Amino acid sequence: MAEMWRDDELVVGEFTFDALRCGPSDGETILLLHGWPESNAQWRDVGPILAEAGYDVLAPNLRGYAPGARPAGVEAYGVEQLSGDVVGMIEALGTERVHLVGHDWGGIIGWFVAGGHPEFLTTYTAVSTPHPQAVVRATMADPEQHEKLQYINLLRQEGVAEEKLAADDWAYLRRMIGNLGGARLDEHLRLLGQPGALTAVLNYYRAYRPETGLALGPVTVPTTYVWGNTDVAFGRRAAEGTADFVNAPYTFVELDEGHWISDLQPEPLADAILARVRG
Repeated sequence: MAEMWRDDELVVGEFTFDALRCGPSDGETILLLHGWPESNAQWRDVGPILAEAGYDVLAPNLRGYAPGARPAGVEAYGVEQLSGDVVGMIEALGTERVHLVGHDWGGIIGWFVAGGHPEFLTTYTAVSTPHPQAVVRATMADPEQHEKLQYINLLRQEGVAEEKLAADDWAYLRRMIGNLGGARLDEHLRLLGQPGALTAVLNYYRAYRPETGLALGPVTVPTTYVWGNTDVAFGRRAAEGTADFVNAPYTFVELDEGHWISDLQPEPLADAILARVRG
């Protein structure tokens, strides 16, 4: 179904975000936000399923990944800027609201859009990433969850992380990702190999602090959270604790999978998204 995709772009202020799009232009819009270290290519298998159900599906490359939206400096990658990009994308689409889906870092951004700008969303589906407050609480209370997130310490080291991740044809990064391999991973890595791209996307981690997550209140839009029970980054305590931070219709979907749900379980994920947007 890859042939269903067509190239598109969204202009938000001084930035241009390249995007993939599929589905009927008159359908309700589902906006798909990718994670780290993936690109919008992570949605190639999920998007066409949503499009065949009648939805206008848009998957942009986010700030730092998009060549036309790659500013310099850590301060340009705070969660306020990242969520502001998404709000700007929705406004650029000319639609009042969208159904938002976010995985990994796209999930973090999505939580902040849903919590801070609910007027732009009809529904939200978070994939893999729990609510930021649930993550902080679990990390403080659960040594296992604390240990799961220690990889971030490397990613925050400027220069050191870039060298280690990219050395020997991305050997360390490939080991981090594990069972997400093949041509799709190569597509992500080609993007990260562009000038300035790797530093830009690592700046997400360098700009973010746990207290930022603690400041985010409950979400008030209908929400689904999809979690893989062998996720290497987020354990059960954070996953199940997410329910405490949604004051709206809420569904928790648990899959027998790891972190890379969109690539490894596209059909069950698409089913969960469709159940939410139809509901």
